[in-house]
Amino acid sequence: MVKLNLKAVEERVAPLGGRPSYDREFIFELLLAYGRSRGNVTRLRNGSLNVADDPTTEVAQKNVVYFKETTGDPLAVIDALRTAPAVVRYRPRFVIVTDYSELIAVDTKTGENLMVPIADIDQHFTFFLPWAGMEKAQYVAEAHADVKAAERMGKLFDELLAANPEILGDSFGRHSLNVFFTRLLFCFFAEDTGIFGENQFTNAVGSHTQADGSDVADFLTDLFNALDTPHAGDKPQHLRGFPYVNGRLFTIAAEHRVPKFTKKARELLIESGTLIWREINPDIFGSMFQAIVTPGKRSDLGQHYTSVPNILKTIEPLFLNGLKDEFDVAYDSRRKLEGLLNRISEIKVFDPACGSGNFLVIAYKELRRLEHAILERLAEVDVNHQMLYVESKINIENFYGIELDDFAVEVAILALWIAKHQMNAEFKEKFNLSIPLIPLRETGQIREGNAARIDWQSVCPNDGDEEIYLIGNPPYAGAKTQTKDQKADYDYVFGGRPYSKNLDYIALWFIKGADYIEGTEASLAFVTTNSVAQGEHVGLMFPMIFAKGIEVGFAYTSFKWENNAKRNAGVTVAVIGLRNKTSSPKYLYTDDLQIAATNINGYLADGADVVMERRRKPLGAPRPDMVFGSMPRDGGGLILSPDERRQMIEADGRSEAFIKRYMGSSEFINDGERYCLWVPDGQASLARSIAAIGTRLDRVAAERSTSKAGSTAAFAAQPHRFVQISYKPTDSIIVPRVSSARREYIPIDYLGPDTVISDAAFGVYDAEPWLFALLTSRMHMAWARSVGGQLKTDYRYSNTIVYNNFPVPPLSDAAREQLILAALRVLDVREYHCEKNLGELYDPDLMPADLRLAHAEVDALVDSIYSKRGYESDEQRLSDLFALYEAMTADEGPKGTNR
Repeated sequence: MVKLNLKAVEERVAPLGGRPSYDREFIFELLLAYGRSRGNVTRLRNGSLNVADDPTTEVAQKNVVYFKETTGDPLAVIDALRTAPAVVRYRPRFVIVTDYSELIAVDTKTGENLMVPIADIDQHFTFFLPWAGMEKAQYVAEAHADVKAAERMGKLFDELLAANPEILGDSFGRHSLNVFFTRLLFCFFAEDTGIFGENQFTNAVGSHTQADGSDVADFLTDLFNALDTPHAGDKPQHLRGFPYVNGRLFTIAAEHRVPKFTKKARELLIESGTLIWREINPDIFGSMFQAIVTPGKRSDLGQHYTSVPNILKTIEPLFLNGLKDEFDVAYDSRRKLEGLLNRISEIKVFDPACGSGNFLVIAYKELRRLEHAILERLAEVDVNHQMLYVESKINIENFYGIELDDFAVEVAILALWIAKHQMNAEFKEKFNLSIPLIPLRETGQIREGNAARIDWQSVCPNDGDEEIYLIGNPPYAGAKTQTKDQKADYDYVFGGRPYSKNLDYIALWFIKGADYIEGTEASLAFVTTNSVAQGEHVGLMFPMIFAKGIEVGFAYTSFKWENNAKRNAGVTVAVIGLRNKTSSPKYLYTDDLQIAATNINGYLADGADVVMERRRKPLGAPRPDMVFGSMPRDGGGLILSPDERRQMIEADGRSEAFIKRYMGSSEFINDGERYCLWVPDGQASLARSIAAIGTRLDRVAAERSTSKAGSTAAFAAQPHRFVQISYKPTDSIIVPRVSSARREYIPIDYLGPDTVISDAAFGVYDAEPWLFALLTSRMHMAWARSVGGQLKTDYRYSNTIVYNNFPVPPLSDAAREQLILAALRVLDVREYHCEKNLGELYDPDLMPADLRLAHAEVDALVDSIYSKRGYESDEQRLSDLFALYEAMTADEGPKGTNR
């Protein structure tokens, strides 16, 4: 497929717009405009690739498009087509329906819709950009109904707290309030979706209570009791129109008290009922309502969204894609379709950090949609198979969760019920058969408690043979940000097993998950902070997992876990899928690419299960050592500001011979200016004879003599020199120990012989420019990000782990010469932009085009040293690097050991 940029796609789609008429040739021209190969489109046109059910009116290619011509209403046609068995089977990215006047399209991955005159297609060319390999950064528009509902309920919550100040002091008060709000949410949704009569709940409150709110609590208590009463005759006359709900939601308990209402609270309740609750999304509203009742979490409701496409990154490769592949195989076989239906009816899904149930809801909906497609296809395959089920075989009792927050538990159960009702509505649209939601027969399998301490077997028993999938987005917390209770959780997970206190908190879920699935048919996929697969953390966590005979079956490498908020705050995460070792394919996902892997290691790269440890000397082609910069331990006596340097030289010109530029990470990235006194041992007496220097050396001696570190105190007798000296009077390369992860390239600079590198950076002395090119390449950046890890959101570099373990193949003289030329080109371009510091030059939003081009030349050159086939992703680079690392260390004994 031709790789096109945005401008090229726009130019290629432009001729398709504004035509007087259109025909079937439109879809083929559209695909070509986005870079689909001409041979591929020709085969689609002549029918050899067309998998459509009706090739006379449809054009379909697996994973790409399902296109349908119609003489009817395109909107009605696409509603039926988007969930049709053939679309489920072939998983096209886009479903398109047109009458050649209007065009309607659905992005099946993001859920976005396009409805435009076909002649305006050129004005909406960005909709189909995924065909050209350009994914959409924000998948789903803000759900206004959800936000507005959460805001209204937040005001009601605040008013009720003010009217009932004692409620939080009561041992059951907070739980009672949580249950009350969960019941309200159900009633609002029920009266807008046909579970109750239209507006039945809101109208009842408005009609049967006083305007001052004084009797609202009594009325709602009676109503909730009525909803838990099976027989209408046993209810008060004015409440007999309400159905029996049960299912634990309205079960009577002494601690479930309705709070007292004020006039304002009553008004807020009725206002909330006037919203259109049928538009509420159960997979996202739960998180927002949890924020409503959680102090300090209400500042930005949108922060609590989780986009469906991101959740699908977890469940699709874990089990959904495999089920759809099986559906494809079974498509023409009644027996196989019935077997698949029975299989999915027995699947259990378990989220041991379920929050408000987002992941469980999406998994439930996707399994229900697959069930609908199977039933629809069964009716087509076997005319005798017209007997449809009066109940879905996908039971919410098969969806399990653990959650620490009481309100989130209640909302998760409610969200599953609402999801069930919505899927029942889809079932009715397809088969014209109603599956009533109430009375609620399923009570859910969501357990309140600390998942780090609860035995997961007690929540979702795993007998070893059942098909169980663990999913979710467990909590992250680094070693320095964990609470006292979180730190105490470690002993519950590890028992007597040794562990490092530097493990991220989310590691507890991976370890417990590995324990749970070991030797069984179960598997898992968790969203995780990407730092668990970088740097030191790899060696702390993955060996324990791999020792159980468990492997990484798939992984999404680092990506932004973005939400649908206006301010779209995101964190960089990965998705890691674990399973017992099998011969089944393994895949890495990156930049919308699926890459087959032989083995996925703890760094989420296709390579051996190695762990990078400190290495004393560089691996591979000979190159100079990288060392810590020089360390003064001087109390500031040897370090000079620009003004102090100037004043010292003005006072005595001899001092200039003892002053050098002093540079650490901050100075060279941000163009800061510092200096240091650098006095050779043989010139210490001369330097001390200069008054300003002598005063400073006395200060250094006094500071060192009081140090508790013996190694520092010993240098009090030599105050003229740094305690640790790495400096050499040669050209050097400076590498920051910490650098912003926003940058595509870690800023690395080439320094002259008169600059001393501080201990805030690393230095490579006697460094030729070819090494500069190697270190500034994308190849080396990929390695540094993977094995170096991060400090908060910054890259953390290490000379012994990153630099010394970086495998460099033998370099010919010609290759070195080419690298030198490419390095000098980068330095020349930097000099051309000398008015900007390196921080500005390497800001991804500000990086000059000519500097990008110079780096691209370096990247291509270094890539060619490692492979002649070129690379499409950093994951492919890492695969080759780990393979080379394994080959170079093969004679060292156990993988990853030091030599």
